Amino acid sequence: MASVTKDLQAAIAVTRFGLGARPGEIDAAKGDPQGWLKAQIRRQGADQPQGDLGSIRENFAALDARQQVIRNGAADPAMRREATAPLREGVIDEMLARARLAATTPAGFRERWTLFWANHFTVAAKALQVAAAVGPFEREAIRPNVFGRFEDLLVASTRHPGMLLYLDQAQSLGPNSQVATRQRRGGLNENLAREIMELHTVGADAGYTQADVTEFARALTGWSIGGQQVPEAQRGAYIYRAAMHEPGERTIMGRRYGTGGEDQARRVLADLAGDRRTARHLARKIAVHFVADDPPAALTARLEAAWTTSGGDLSAVAAALIAAPEAWEPQARKLKTPYEFIVSGYRAASVQPRDGQREVAVALTALGQRPWAAPQPNGWSEMAADWAPPDAIVKRLTWAQAFSNAYAPQGSPAEIADSVLGARLSPVTRQAVSRAETRPEAFAILLMSPEFQRR
Repeated sequence: MASVTKDLQAAIAVTRFGLGARPGEIDAAKGDPQGWLKAQIRRQGADQPQGDLGSIRENFAALDARQQVIRNGAADPAMRREATAPLREGVIDEMLARARLAATTPAGFRERWTLFWANHFTVAAKALQVAAAVGPFEREAIRPNVFGRFEDLLVASTRHPGMLLYLDQAQSLGPNSQVATRQRRGGLNENLAREIMELHTVGADAGYTQADVTEFARALTGWSIGGQQVPEAQRGAYIYRAAMHEPGERTIMGRRYGTGGEDQARRVLADLAGDRRTARHLARKIAVHFVADDPPAALTARLEAAWTTSGGDLSAVAAALIAAPEAWEPQARKLKTPYEFIVSGYRAASVQPRDGQREVAVALTALGQRPWAAPQPNGWSEMAADWAPPDAIVKRLTWAQAFSNAYAPQGSPAEIADSVLGARLSPVTRQAVSRAETRPEAFAILLMSPEFQRR
């Protein structure tokens, strides 16, 4: 990193580690780019989106009210739509609040780090009930824990109703549980156990077997959500249903777990969180997200070492990423996802998404990243090539032109380009921006430049 000037370091700090520059932000980072990033790491977690956003319990109460309306007037489509509308609007409000935070935060690295973990622990709105839980899942399980111990983040995400619903855990029933014996049926669901092992912790190449997945699924039985039959304070919250738990000891990945009800799965999670294979898997995933699709082995090794020596302290891992010279290479190898592209556009224009408008949701859908709708539990792709087919670039251009017509900032286009990209701005792009006939055209050229598209 010694060969990289402070000016270029500042531009990289804001545009690669962060979410794109707001006016003056690169200048603010020039004194100490690494220190500017490290100051954004904080134990109490990430910032929270602001607005009239419902908690998981409040949203589940709205779901219950909707079901009551449907039961009372199931034949009336208008009543059904009226009861559903607030929940659907709530999903849009969540995305708006999240995008506004990203567009305005002075702590771009803190928000990017949070978005990485939110994508790692994906919960997608595959049904209305899950949609009502997606925003609260990120706010309640992910954001408070992104700079703490990975084990705490893993447990919080696993226990949250959003994850339990998304991966069909809430009704998973041990074949020999009290409920199954009484009802003479069993319905073990392995989705959550499989995704925790394959995606959230040790990784698909860790050597576990189908038997390990099944045993972990049995350990997780009983981890559920409070419904109408529990006290009001527990409705829509995590609860443990002992009568649904599969009794007995478990052997998972060579480790034995004695009987213990709810604590059995908790002990499995602790061991998975502390496994060296988890450190290796997630160290590489962080490197892929921030630096390159095929990251330097030395960078992955640094992150893995920080993970293992700190016992999975995510603050230490974040600090190791910032300190790694491989993370500061001048070449920008990552292509922004549609969400990153749109957010960085708002930041460059020094504006935020408008109240009452669906412009973010509409734009993300058009660009192939519909809000809260990752196609698989492994989240949105981290690979640059997946976001770069020709039709996707054309759609980005269409958005950039429309956005620039609405939001192109006042002032000299060349000076704005300097402020947004700093030392990463190439002479070719600066000249193209300067020669544009109008401010909107100049800003659109800036947004579509290779330096802006990549980070």
